[in-house]
Amino acid sequence: MIKLLEPAQAEVWDNYVMAAAGGSFFHLAAWQQVIKRAFGHPTYYYYCEQDGQVTGVLPLTHIKSVLFGNSLVSNAFCVYGGILASNDQAFQALQAQAQQLARDLGVDCLEMRNRQQAHPDWPHKELYVTFRKELDPDVEKNLNAIPRKQRAMVRAGIKAGLGSVIDDNVDRLYAAYSESVRNLGTPVFPKKYFQILKDVFGKDCEILTVEHEGRLIASVMSFYFMDEVLPYYGGGVDAARDLKGNDFMYWEVMRRAVEKGCKIFDYGRSKIGTGSYRFKKHWGFEPEPLFYEIDLVAAKQIPEINPLNPKYQLFIAAWKKLPLPISQLIGPWLAKDLG
Repeated sequence: MIKLLEPAQAEVWDNYVMAAAGGSFFHLAAWQQVIKRAFGHPTYYYYCEQDGQVTGVLPLTHIKSVLFGNSLVSNAFCVYGGILASNDQAFQALQAQAQQLARDLGVDCLEMRNRQQAHPDWPHKELYVTFRKELDPDVEKNLNAIPRKQRAMVRAGIKAGLGSVIDDNVDRLYAAYSESVRNLGTPVFPKKYFQILKDVFGKDCEILTVEHEGRLIASVMSFYFMDEVLPYYGGGVDAARDLKGNDFMYWEVMRRAVEKGCKIFDYGRSKIGTGSYRFKKHWGFEPEPLFYEIDLVAAKQIPEINPLNPKYQLFIAAWKKLPLPISQLIGPWLAKDLG
């Protein structure tokens, strides 16, 4: 039987996610609350139940935008998603429910963001990879595992006198992150989104900020899920480049995660061939393909809504020149539909 998630069932849902093969931080029930509160998009969190037991879950978000199309995504604003199921019967039931909903809503496409291929008969975007690596329980061994040139960057940051602290609010994170994404030509999410993430996920959402002589250099929001750490939203101010602030920041996340007992460092998604892709490879991480599989509903081909699409190049170039306060003012209006 397929049901829609009610708040009273959130704990049961999460227990299933944490026990399921392929379960991720982005399958957790709390994302429904985050997406509704931050962006107002309709969500459909389906689960399959058999003999009183959950046998599968599927979080879906509907994003309908004049500029960026009409899609049903598992899961929007997240790098992973898709169907978690204990058996083929539950998988097929959830897939059929998603396809029916996609057609009822009249979307362009239904997108499942899988780490492993789950729908081989659907086309998928050969655009994104993820970077994950096992951590050694010995902090120094993790430092020595970073390739020599990148390790030198980390040591340069240490020598420059950089330090890290855990912030209890999103102010400095937002200042650093919004500056970084403006410099990349990307609209920034609203500040309230980051506060909602902090409020909803609590201790599993941590903000680490890098300082130099009391000044903000860089900041990153990381998620903790079981034995994994996922640095997710991060950025630095101009001074971060010369002080090697970003290298130091990610090392500090790794160091602190090891001290907490984490076993997996998830460096997150990057587009193939981009600067962030090269940066993560220089850390000694190997890319793993992501299967963003698409069921074409009204669309004839996979929508190309990403910064590598040539039609967005003029917009990106213009956005990079915006004064930071202006980008912070109008960016959230665009970013809410870029899930």
